[in-house]
Amino acid sequence: MQRRQRINVGLMLLFSQIYQVGVRNIPPVTLATMAANIFLFLNPMKSLWEVCISVQEGYQRGDWQRLLLSPFHHADDWHLYFNMVSMLWKGTRLERKLGSVLFGCIIAAFSQLIGVMYIILEMLLAEILVEPMYRQQCAVGFSGVLFALKVLINHYYPGGSSNVMGFHVPNRYACWVELIAIHIVSPGSSFVGHLAGILVGLLYTQGPLKKILKMFAGSLSSDDHSPRPTHFNSSGGPQNERRPYGFWIPPEEQLEQEEIRRRRLNRFNRQ
Repeated sequence: MQRRQRINVGLMLLFSQIYQVGVRNIPPVTLATMAANIFLFLNPMKSLWEVCISVQEGYQRGDWQRLLLSPFHHADDWHLYFNMVSMLWKGTRLERKLGSVLFGCIIAAFSQLIGVMYIILEMLLAEILVEPMYRQQCAVGFSGVLFALKVLINHYYPGGSSNVMGFHVPNRYACWVELIAIHIVSPGSSFVGHLAGILVGLLYTQGPLKKILKMFAGSLSSDDHSPRPTHFNSSGGPQNERRPYGFWIPPEEQLEQEEIRRRRLNRFNRQ
């Protein structure tokens, strides 16, 4: 594919970020998730058109394998870079808070449920607006999961505010404002995919999903392994750990990175 015929600058920067943080400082589930995304970028199982999720391909044609594959495939190195840097920050923070077993269950469940939610939302749009185009819109990428994780971070670390395009927004509403802002900045981005991520995150924080996943995670642990609490300073980094340059990314910088990435992606509608 064309993306393999040039230097993957985004991939090089991602490895640089990982090196700065140190592999040993990245919790296991976060590291494994990033490794899976990087591996499938370098060794895709199928072409993007064969892994992207849509109503037409996933539901109508019964290709449910796309639910598994679509979150872990990316269109190019910059798409991968910005998603994985965000995963590095969000994943490390949440995994230290929740423990690896529960966080692993969350990643596994979210990556599949967001695809299901995406299909449901696209089907509703197609029916309500009488527009078959919504059945054909195909999405790839990990951004939907990241939006869901952002909801969890705002739940477990309440308070504070984010700077979104120059406006200070309470963190509890930041994901909704960013959802709209990113779509305005880049109309070709998957608004529905990001919305699906937020809704799945709310199913966890406000619905039954938290209880279900905690019960399942408990059944996987033969012993009671309570996660060691980690205290974070006001900038979001651990108080007693070295803060590598470029790792703890403020919310306003995340939006700027999203804008750069969206400008580079004009072929696929991605989550």
